[in-house]
Amino acid sequence: MTNTETSLVQTRNFMRVRLILMNFLQFAVWGAYLISMGNFLANAGFATNIGKFYSVQGIVSIFMPALMGMVADKWIPAQKLLGLCHLIAGLFMIGAAYYAFTTPQMEFGTLFLLYSVSVAFYMPTIALSNSAAFTALLSVGMDTTRDFPPIRVFGTVGFLCTMWSVDLLGFQSNANQWYLSGCLSLLLALYTLTLPNCPTKPKKEGERLVETLGLDAFKLLGQKKMAIFFIFSLLLGVSLQITNAYANPYISSFAEIDAFKHSFGAEHANVLISISQISETCCILFIPFALKHFGIKKVMMIAMAGWVFRFGFFGGGDPGPGVWMFILSCVVYGVAFDFFNISGALYVDQNTDKNIRSSAQGLFMIMTNGLGATIGTLSAEQIVNHFVFSQEGALLQLEGWRTSWFIFAGYALLVLILFTLIFKEGKPSQAEEK
Repeated sequence: MTNTETSLVQTRNFMRVRLILMNFLQFAVWGAYLISMGNFLANAGFATNIGKFYSVQGIVSIFMPALMGMVADKWIPAQKLLGLCHLIAGLFMIGAAYYAFTTPQMEFGTLFLLYSVSVAFYMPTIALSNSAAFTALLSVGMDTTRDFPPIRVFGTVGFLCTMWSVDLLGFQSNANQWYLSGCLSLLLALYTLTLPNCPTKPKKEGERLVETLGLDAFKLLGQKKMAIFFIFSLLLGVSLQITNAYANPYISSFAEIDAFKHSFGAEHANVLISISQISETCCILFIPFALKHFGIKKVMMIAMAGWVFRFGFFGGGDPGPGVWMFILSCVVYGVAFDFFNISGALYVDQNTDKNIRSSAQGLFMIMTNGLGATIGTLSAEQIVNHFVFSQEGALLQLEGWRTSWFIFAGYALLVLILFTLIFKEGKPSQAEEK
């Protein structure tokens, strides 16, 4: 191996380490509260509003990721904008935690506002971190399809670490989970100062306003193949936040039933649910193989089938003799989540022009974590409130929980059937230079 080749290998390995740390912190911020926040809200007296808090992630994802993607494409380098967003998100999340701890009678409006501003600036960082990672990998001659998933897996490791920390430190039912998240956001904001530069695309002579604003990413909806892909991204996005919002309150509710009161799952719901993230960590590594041998359509079908089993096993399980169903639900989650989110982001990257990639990732976020997740969480809130929180007594509520999970499973099955019949894969259209 020549000195040049050795230097290139060292440069690539160092780049991997830098991006691994970025992804670890990026998702550690989210893992600190995403799974356990429903438990905290229920204990704080906001059980019937859980869906509203989770729907904020969807509502802001309708416009913030695309807006920030446009800014990153045209004006502010993605890594700098990533840091700015985390700075704002971290400060407001700490503010929400401070309000929760210092106010005996919390007002829904104030708590919701502080949390919402934080989430509004966090959600676009998912797409921005993807764009920063893809740009950095390409700058040293690495392949995004092959090299990004093993890096992204450390994001799941970060998510898992903060999930366990929140559970074992006793933060599941209080606002300390928000303190932890906010502090990690501030740490990542500092770390982004060390990341490689992501050049913006200067305005060209004669460039139209729609191109200047980055709105040309929406022209992808004019392509039949991409339009169908984005529509199903929306429909599948409906499922994304349901278990995040309600799995912890559901499993924790078994503690009110004598037969399950002292079961490990009922007392440590976050640790049990974390099997989902362990599965996710493993499944990410199979994405390059799956895309190469099965193609995007079959990979998406596998993801959709995963959501059917994810919800169905939750509906049939319990923390006692039926805990194996909870475990299987968590195992299939890795396939359901990764084969959709990571493969989808790679598919969008490979089928868009280099000048609109950040905006295109933002559009993908709009359809999945934006419109899809908003519809999903608000619909789930209505279903759970009707079948669960309107009931008196733990046993009646348990029956309501089971009914709700089976409804969600039926929806996922319907989406799978429609996708199988309608979506045509085609060939990747990425012909432009990277």
